[in-house]
Parts: sequence; C-alpha cells; structure tokens
Amino acid sequence: MPVWCEDEAGPYQAIPQPGATWAPVGKPGLRPHEYIRGGTAKLLTLFRPATGEVRAQGVTNATNAVLHPWLQVELAEVLASLPPLTLTEDERPPLARWATWLGHEPRDPLPPLRLLLIWDNLAGHLSWSIVQWLFQHGVMPLYTPLGGSWLNMAESIQRILKRRTLDGQHPQSPTEIGTWFQQTAKAWNRHPTPFLWNGKRRQRRRKQRGDAHALGGSGAHTKQPLSSPGTVPKNGTARGK
Repeated sequence: MPVWCEDEAGPYQAIPQPGATWAPVGKPGLRPHEYIRGGTAKLLTLFRPATGEVRAQGVTNATNAVLHPWLQVELAEVLASLPPLTLTEDERPPLARWATWLGHEPRDPLPPLRLLLIWDNLAGHLSWSIVQWLFQHGVMPLYTPLGGSWLNMAESIQRILKRRTLDGQHPQSPTEIGTWFQQTAKAWNRHPTPFLWNGKRRQRRRKQRGDAHALGGSGAHTKQPLSSPGTVPKNGTARGK
C-alpha cells in the first residue's frame, strides 16, 4: 500500500537569502544595498518516503483553488502508475481495506483502496469536495493531529529542498523561486533517498546502534547521511544532492 505525504511550505521571500554560496577567487559575491521586496512564493509538496520520490510545485498562494486541482492531477498520475489489482477485497490484507481505516465498512460503494495520503488537518483539507474526490479514486486521507506536524515526513523533504534551492541566493521574483524549487526537486529525483520512520519507539530500539541519521522537521531518518546541500548557480540551474 503506497503511502504519500502532502504539505505546503513557505512563504519564501524574493530577497537575498542567508546561507553559504560561492564566487570566483578575488571576486567576492556582493549583495545589493537596496532592500526591495520582490514578492513571496509557496511550495506544494507530494512526497513518498519509501522511495524518496518528490513532486513539487512553486505557487504564489496555496488556497484550495490552487492546491486541490494540483493535488488531483498529481495523485491521478500516481494512481495510473500503480500495478492492477489481482486480489478481491476479501483477499487483500487488512491494511489494504477501507474498513481498517474507516472503522466500519464503507456506507457507499467505493473503488478498491490504492493509496494512503498523510497531511495536516487544515480546514481546506477537510472540505467535502476534496475528501469525496479522494474516496472516489481509492485514496484514504489520514490527518496529523494538532501539534503533530512532525508525523508528516514531507516536513523534512521541504527543509532539504529549501536549503538546496535558496541558501545564499538572491531570487528576483516568486516565479524564479518556483522554477528553482522544481529544478531542485527534479535533480533530487535522479537519485532519491528513501526516508524511514524514526519515531520515539524506534529511537529507543535503535539508540545504541548509531546507524540512523535524523532529518529535521519530522520523525524521519535515512540509513546514510545526505551530502552537503548544493546551491543554485546564478543561471538558476539546481544542483543535485
């Protein structure tokens, strides 16, 4: 049963960003003395921890009118890539049945459960229009509790993308920020790093082993440390990990 995480990050301002950068020897990078606000951008993220695949989109706002159509398109592509089912509902394991997650058998006919979606409990995520669409396409939404955003591993991948995209750079517009984010996500997907759950119980079991590398933002970790974050060259081409 594929598990995907969704989250929105930002806003990110189109101003000089702190962080490490590079410049030719003898030609240090200069920052403008004017302080001009170039607008803000947000990041829509859909992430599969088991494979490390990330789908990202830079936007100027993350209202329902923007988020819901984007999410429907991305999830439709994910669902279309899944292999066809060969088992009946009764033959499927418990975690692949609606009744396990709903607590009862569906009251209305639903297609087979194909995917679990983890996201937070914003009011827009609870609107019946998007919830109904998810059910009708075999997606079970699971909501993190209030104050429990660390349960969503999308929090960690967003921090990684932000660091590799914006640290030490000076974006000029929200469009440029969005383009850089998408380039960074594309570079990440060339060699994605799977994330594993590293919650409190797992931490206690692995405390003495020292083979887990924590990731900020959520209870995720990797089996190998991530390389130092790259930066975005001045032409806007993102580096991979």
